[in-house]
Amino acid sequence: MKDFWIETQEKKLNKKKLIISTVLILVILLIISVIIIYANNRGVREWIDKNIFRKEVMQDKVTTIDLKESQTFNIYAFNKYIGILNKNKFSIYGNTGNEEKEIEVQISNPLFDSANRFLAIAESKGQKLYLITDKDISWEANIEGNISQVHVNKNGYVAVVIVDTSYKTVIAMYSPEGKELFKTYLSSTRAADVAISNDNKHLAIAEVDTSGTVIQSNIKIISIEKASSDPTNSLENTYKSENDKLIVDVKYHDKNKLVCMYTDSIHVIENEKDNVIIDNQKKKVIFQSIELSNSVCSIEEKSSGLFTADSLVSIINIDNKNTKEYIADSVTKEIYTYGDIIALNLGTEVEFINTSGWLVKRYVANQEITNIAVSDNMAGIIYRDKIEIINL
Repeated sequence: MKDFWIETQEKKLNKKKLIISTVLILVILLIISVIIIYANNRGVREWIDKNIFRKEVMQDKVTTIDLKESQTFNIYAFNKYIGILNKNKFSIYGNTGNEEKEIEVQISNPLFDSANRFLAIAESKGQKLYLITDKDISWEANIEGNISQVHVNKNGYVAVVIVDTSYKTVIAMYSPEGKELFKTYLSSTRAADVAISNDNKHLAIAEVDTSGTVIQSNIKIISIEKASSDPTNSLENTYKSENDKLIVDVKYHDKNKLVCMYTDSIHVIENEKDNVIIDNQKKKVIFQSIELSNSVCSIEEKSSGLFTADSLVSIINIDNKNTKEYIADSVTKEIYTYGDIIALNLGTEVEFINTSGWLVKRYVANQEITNIAVSDNMAGIIYRDKIEIINL
């Protein structure tokens, strides 16, 4: 009798385990099915994004920063803040819309650049330069000549492009503490852009020579260590482009990969080899950008009907060269890129996507959107009388 009771209990217990195991397997299969459908069915994905993940936000449901309509503001998003420059006052706001700090800068027409927790501000066609770390001024400097560009890397090294001197272009390099490390001079070419490597060892200068019958774009690689002691013997390499190719942007990514954007293509220089990763010569490309974390993107206009067109966003990973695609249902009017975020201005909507090709947030407005400020963590939709904050 005792053995029969034990055997019955074991059978009941095994049956219970079987039910639990079956339910778990069904739940796992259901989750896998939903993931597969989400990844491959655009209509289902959009419904889930809107109704379950709540990725769509409306204009009247976001935090705002009010602006005075009669005044002129320069607005920039950096790190986890939005900065507003007005009458030499730089006000720093957090994602709740509250002002966290106000600092004084002698700048009225600013050039901005940011990386990590550093923000460089310079007076366009002026002499004043500041480096802000988090919310405080680390140092300031007065430049001889007029500033045309400013660049800061993730460790706080700053490069400034200077014009209107006895040379065509001068590039000055500063340490994170504000010490001038060196100057390099371009006698007959102009600097289209500059970039500092993430390991602080190299300065890349994209230069354009328009003195001949054809445009010649070159990329010069300068050793920062050598230039700090002997600027005249610091050139490590020069990469010449094909004739009539115009370079517009350069950016160092991880592992010393230098990405170069021309008007019709994007290249990567790695291990002293120049390779094309995007060729847009036979495509109807409306925008492209290299200002992302270890990725680049291009946006191609694709016809979707007699009078309609979509935006096909191609995102290429610099490391493995894999391509991700995202389709927006309208023609993109402008893009804004920073870190992992690509913002597509579609007119009265903004779609924020990441470098994996997934929608992060969709902002829907009841009026035309003309300007956006984007960082890794947040974005500001800029109107004449207010800034609407989108947390990403």
